[in-house]
Amino acid sequence: MVTSDQSTARRGVRLPAPPDPLVAGLIVVLLMVDALITLALEVLFLPLYIGSMPLPIAALVAGVVNVGLVYGMASVTDRLGFVFAPIVLWLFGFLLCASRGPGGDVMLGNDGRTLLLLACGVLAPMGYLYSRANSPRARRAG
Repeated sequence: MVTSDQSTARRGVRLPAPPDPLVAGLIVVLLMVDALITLALEVLFLPLYIGSMPLPIAALVAGVVNVGLVYGMASVTDRLGFVFAPIVLWLFGFLLCASRGPGGDVMLGNDGRTLLLLACGVLAPMGYLYSRANSPRARRAG
């Protein structure tokens, strides 16, 4: 027989908030920097080809990593608006990469891979936040 304590342990319980605000602030800063580092790597690996076929594996990695960033922020704070902060920074960096540089060169092309990177990088964490906000546990708390 499974009790409620055992079932919550299996589902994965949110980590308790760090007792020290300094540690929580450090985690937030590290997650924000990680959002920019992963964006840089995703942009670099987006034009990957295997033979003559484009393989936008970086777009799929962006979705998984950005959900992880949101999950990491959820371990620090309960506010849904603040949990989405790494994705806002990722989106700002994406728009910066999509704009023209001083020499007229653009890091992100004008094709479907760029749209796929944007969709996977933003829609996957938004789906996670939507499911988290509409979970039965969130409805009971509100």
